[in-house]
Amino acid sequence: MACPGGEAFANEVIVHLKHCYRQKFENAVTNLAAHHGMTRDEVLRQLTFVHDAANLSTAGTGKFLSPRFKVDVRFTLFANGEIKAEILESVRGKCVYIVEDVENRYPLVFHGGVSKSFSVNDHIMSVLVTVDAVKQAGAKRITLVLPNYPYSRQHKRKGREGLTASRIGIILESLGVDRLLTLDIHSREISNAFRTMGFESLHASYQIIRELSKMPQIREGNFVVVSPDTGAVDRNKFYANSFKKPLALLYKERDYSRVTKDAGESNIAELRLLGSVKDKTVFMADDILGSGATLLKAMGFLKDQGALDVIAAISLPLFSGDAMDYFDEAFRQGLFYRIIGTNAVYHEELLKKEWYIPVSVSKLFARTISRLHQELSVSSLLDNRELIEKLLSVEKETKGPSLPEDCYT
Repeated sequence: MACPGGEAFANEVIVHLKHCYRQKFENAVTNLAAHHGMTRDEVLRQLTFVHDAANLSTAGTGKFLSPRFKVDVRFTLFANGEIKAEILESVRGKCVYIVEDVENRYPLVFHGGVSKSFSVNDHIMSVLVTVDAVKQAGAKRITLVLPNYPYSRQHKRKGREGLTASRIGIILESLGVDRLLTLDIHSREISNAFRTMGFESLHASYQIIRELSKMPQIREGNFVVVSPDTGAVDRNKFYANSFKKPLALLYKERDYSRVTKDAGESNIAELRLLGSVKDKTVFMADDILGSGATLLKAMGFLKDQGALDVIAAISLPLFSGDAMDYFDEAFRQGLFYRIIGTNAVYHEELLKKEWYIPVSVSKLFARTISRLHQELSVSSLLDNRELIEKLLSVEKETKGPSLPEDCYT
């Protein structure tokens, strides 16, 4: 079930779910034919008979029928800004997965042709009314799929401020959400606030490394991994260990009396580099890119320190405000080579940029949803180190990444 902002991501996930179930069906036919000494046509005929007997309304199709994955929902936006979700079919006793992209800032069309761009807060409200509608309709289990978790940067308290990241989850839990799926949560401590709600934070490292391995600078091997701040050390240490390359650290002193308004203004007062980047390609990974001011300043500093090329990977590429314009200018100045980002945030203009490389995590979410629904383990999807080792070993032997995309089966 897709909320207004999550329609595009939900549709991509469904494409992969259909492939998953088709593949599962084909594997089952092959295994049954081999086990019972039957031909594939005989097995297909038997399976079709069983299916038709259980689903008399669709009897006589004689072929594989993919499950219907998407539930129709009608969203109405009222003049005062209130939103209403109406489920157009029964979901009683079903396991429902609700998808929303809370950072989708493109115009959305509602019932009656009304069009409006939503803020993060509007998207959160659409999630709340949808969860409530599903709960009232008698769903057996509700899983919320939020590729980008809202308010995740408000996860620690330094003064008289709220722990909004945790409070959002507690509200969802109180409404009856059983499990939440997200991508590269900003702080793992957020989930500690939940009492009963399951929480899974997926990682885009495999998808990023697969794309990174295609770049000539990386394949030449003369590069260093740099953590853009102390909070991203673990993430970048993972990449450094995977590639067996040195890890450097950028240490930042911030002036919190200054508020970053756009990518041209940063609150960083001082930068220090622990390590060396001279005459090397630099790779940096971070979870969120908002205004981009911090990353741009880091890129300029690394170039001043003698870095040849700077490549960044961002799990949640928000590119808030006029960030794209500033990155266009930085690219013209040669401050960086490429930025890799996932489709966890919907973009149209960003995909047209020469310097931007998109990677898809839709299949990762589809595999996870499929396994959760079948009550199978998802540990190999949450911890993908073994898979990355296989990818890099294949890349080393063949001089290019050739591990099949379906390796998450």
